[in-house]
Amino acid sequence: MATSGAGDGCSSLNGFVSEIEQKQFTDLPAELLEYILCFPVLKHVDICNVSCSCKRLHDVCHGRGKVWGHQYKLRWPRLQKHYRQNECCDWLKEYRTRHTVGLQIRRTVVSISQRFFTEVPCVGQVLGDSFAEIESLGAPEHFCEDELLSILNSDRRKSLTLKYYAKKILYFLRQKNILRSLKMFLEQPAEQQSALEGALLVDQYCNPLADVSLDGISSQLEEITDKVKKMLRIKNPSHPSLRVTQGDCFAVDDFDLQRQVVVTLNAVLYEQLQYKGNECDYYNPLNSYIHQVLLRRTGIPISLSVIYMTLARKLGVQLEPVNFPNHFLLRWCQQQRGSGDIYDFVYIDAFGKGKQLTAKECEYLIGHQVTADYYNAISTTEVLLRMVGNLLNIGKRGISSLREGNEKSYQLLRDSLDLYLTINPDNVQYLLLQARLYFHLGIWPEKVLDILQHIQALDPSQHGAVGYLVQHTLEHIQHKKHPVEPEVKRRSAPEHLELQYSVGLIMKHKRSGYNCAIYGWDPKCTMSQEWITTMRVHQLSSGANQPFYNVLVQDGTCRYAAQENLEPHSAPLEIAHPEVGRYFSEFHDSHYVANEELQTRYPEDMAETLGTVRDLYHRLMPSPVQQESPNGPEGPSQENQDSQENQDTMPT
Repeated sequence: MATSGAGDGCSSLNGFVSEIEQKQFTDLPAELLEYILCFPVLKHVDICNVSCSCKRLHDVCHGRGKVWGHQYKLRWPRLQKHYRQNECCDWLKEYRTRHTVGLQIRRTVVSISQRFFTEVPCVGQVLGDSFAEIESLGAPEHFCEDELLSILNSDRRKSLTLKYYAKKILYFLRQKNILRSLKMFLEQPAEQQSALEGALLVDQYCNPLADVSLDGISSQLEEITDKVKKMLRIKNPSHPSLRVTQGDCFAVDDFDLQRQVVVTLNAVLYEQLQYKGNECDYYNPLNSYIHQVLLRRTGIPISLSVIYMTLARKLGVQLEPVNFPNHFLLRWCQQQRGSGDIYDFVYIDAFGKGKQLTAKECEYLIGHQVTADYYNAISTTEVLLRMVGNLLNIGKRGISSLREGNEKSYQLLRDSLDLYLTINPDNVQYLLLQARLYFHLGIWPEKVLDILQHIQALDPSQHGAVGYLVQHTLEHIQHKKHPVEPEVKRRSAPEHLELQYSVGLIMKHKRSGYNCAIYGWDPKCTMSQEWITTMRVHQLSSGANQPFYNVLVQDGTCRYAAQENLEPHSAPLEIAHPEVGRYFSEFHDSHYVANEELQTRYPEDMAETLGTVRDLYHRLMPSPVQQESPNGPEGPSQENQDSQENQDTMPT
């Protein structure tokens, strides 16, 4: 019996093993198959191959299942905020769309460099209506933005040209959305418009690539409010402001209780947190941006007043903005009911550490008398016009004070004009300034004509200035239809034999001490006689009769430097200039690699640059001949590599 029992057990075990051997991978439960196919090592190409192997796995990898949802989230994690948690959607369709948009965006960005390299001036560059190509794709905006961010977040030293144009497109797309939000904000009833929200929209428009949100700013102000409440609780534990929770709207009626709030707010803001007016660097545009004021704890009267007024209202004290000349103020009514008498108010100087002033003392602040109208409260729209007007004047100031220009000043002037004319679209003075700016920069000629037509309709007396600009803008449009081929400069030409340096080298200016990168050259100085006299070129040993180099300077300017004033940098580093990507595709240890467009202009320079770099910094480096590949001495451009890497198999 025992022997028979043992034999039966062995037979059962063999049957069980045989049954296991007959099981296949596809016989596993669907949940387990999904779990296996969601392993991080599997890419979308693997999932495509698996789903094509049999019907069972094809069904497991259906579009709305976990597998494609996992692949989508794994590849584009930034996009998850656009979906609700556990949302059921066709992830395979979303994956295909996002993948296709990525390829289209990269192709568009690459083509922009080829088309606009020679057309757009270095300073104040903008690509105008070429951005319409991005919009014409008809893709969700968050897909376009995500691909542009992917380009910008790639290897810091590579794909510089791709990043340069991706950044400009992202800048434009975000500004377009912010301007739409500003228009919706301005359509709200005046009593519902928050000065903080309006000021933040101005901040966001001028800094579209910064991470600035109303929730983030409100959170920082709430932290300051909590500090005020903490100190107020020590002075008066029963103060009504302590019972207010975030988001509540209320007002403290008793003046003694209001005074306690104002005194405590001053103590926290100016003594504990050390906020102050920026007297040393008053005309820095950062003083006007709310997120920078909170970060740096300094600003100008209007930005500090917006923060002060917002905090006071959170604590139950109603303050009103006053458009006082040369010095923005807040006013605090000392009567139970609204009063029109300017002497019934105390005026608060947020720039002067919350100092309280009488109407007469306000005049001492600016050094002259003003009419009673200047003490009136103003609307949120007027606050924004004053704020944007400050930025506009800073932009004009920056342009007029720089001999060789700075893109940041031109960009600030453009942005502030856009904002001002969105708020006040019929201001002829600023419409004319905008038309002149675009004309000067050589951008958007069609839009210039639209602006000029609008000016003529508003004020026919401007026909002289309008007619001049119309004539020259039409000439510019005709010129664009017949572009001139860029000059090709070869170092081997007899007239170029005095050249010592080449495109891509990192240099140091012997006299001024600044670091720079060469992006162009002329065998002799080509500037006007006026410029030569102003820059005292005649005082140089070789005067204007020597090579001059176009250089990108570390301070953001573009300059024209004589050969005798330049020398190779002993320890070359990257140049933090916004235009680097327009000319160079990569920073390679000790020099910049010219992009295809710049190499077309200076076809013999890269070999010269490699030789100079080898002699100066890498004496053990193999010769350029040994380094050359079928794609040239530097191999394939990074933009082409990135494009190839991105063109992997699209799920079908």
